Amino acid sequence: MGTDLAIEVRNLSKSYGKLLAVDHIDFQVPEGEIFGFLGPNGAGKTTTIKMLISLLAPDEGQALVCGYDVERQPYDAKRQFGVVPEETNVYTELSTWDNLMFTAQIYRIPVNERKRRIEVLLEQFGLQGKRNDRVFTLSKGMRQRLSLMMALIHEPKVLFLDEPVLGLDVQSALMIKDHIRQLNAQGTTIFLTTHQIDMADDICQRVAIIDHGQIAAIESPEKLKAAVEGRRSVEVVVANGGTTRQYAGLAKLPGVSQAIRQGEKIRLYTGDPPTVLTGVMAYAHQESLPVMAINTNGPSLEEVFVMMTGKAMGPARKKHPGAECKGCPVNEECKSEKDDPDNKPKTHHSGFLKGSCEH
Repeated sequence: MGTDLAIEVRNLSKSYGKLLAVDHIDFQVPEGEIFGFLGPNGAGKTTTIKMLISLLAPDEGQALVCGYDVERQPYDAKRQFGVVPEETNVYTELSTWDNLMFTAQIYRIPVNERKRRIEVLLEQFGLQGKRNDRVFTLSKGMRQRLSLMMALIHEPKVLFLDEPVLGLDVQSALMIKDHIRQLNAQGTTIFLTTHQIDMADDICQRVAIIDHGQIAAIESPEKLKAAVEGRRSVEVVVANGGTTRQYAGLAKLPGVSQAIRQGEKIRLYTGDPPTVLTGVMAYAHQESLPVMAINTNGPSLEEVFVMMTGKAMGPARKKHPGAECKGCPVNEECKSEKDDPDNKPKTHHSGFLKGSCEH
């Protein structure tokens, strides 16, 4: 990983009326990193990304991509990055080739160079046989590959990906993830926003979690998970499903803080796995419980996310308690105070777990 910064955000802030959607955030993304940007609905993700790609002007602060200020030097900044939006930006009545040629023209790539780059991309993404097909005839996975190719036609240093595998079948999603890894291995910096936290856990070197317009944490997935070791679990697989009484007995073992039944499995959450393991073995012997397997698991990134944000969805923070949010141009960032009756902002602390909440 290089020492230079691909993305730098300084004191970035944006309000919609009295709604503070992004609250003076700071973060940096070094060159060559796959960086995940996570947050519940209404947390400020979309507003932040729009400011980073020069679609929205910040009220305060600065965003730089490869050293260029996206507000003051938008033309230079946009030549440094490509964008794959959640809603595909391909023209369905045009062919695959024509979509790529049109995008190349926008970036003023010389004609001979356009054709060379398109041939390389068609081979790289496996769409050679679809070059003359109109896009409406392509599968969703193929359209997403085309959208990615269009974002890469000008050979950007940074790639912004918004939900790149949403709605794709397993095979197509795996193919897109493989392409992301290959691009990163070639030196492209990836800025990924997704609700599929397992994907972020799988491919990101670091993730930022934004909540109520503020950065709650920035660290590697493994370090974030290590910081909440009390969320470890013991997973018990019982042959033939077991009985409700037996599952209830396992849930009441010493050291178990929470139990969740999942088909023939029960997951016992604990801060003391050895005690729970000993209890499970003793209980299985006592009840003649046909245990097929026992596994210990650390916390998942999704569990860390829920613990830090408090919920999967949440309203953005307001400047003034009790103020209604009216006329907000970004639906998902805007909630009225009835969704947040207490109007209590989270207390943020020092260290990378800055979003730990005291209530």
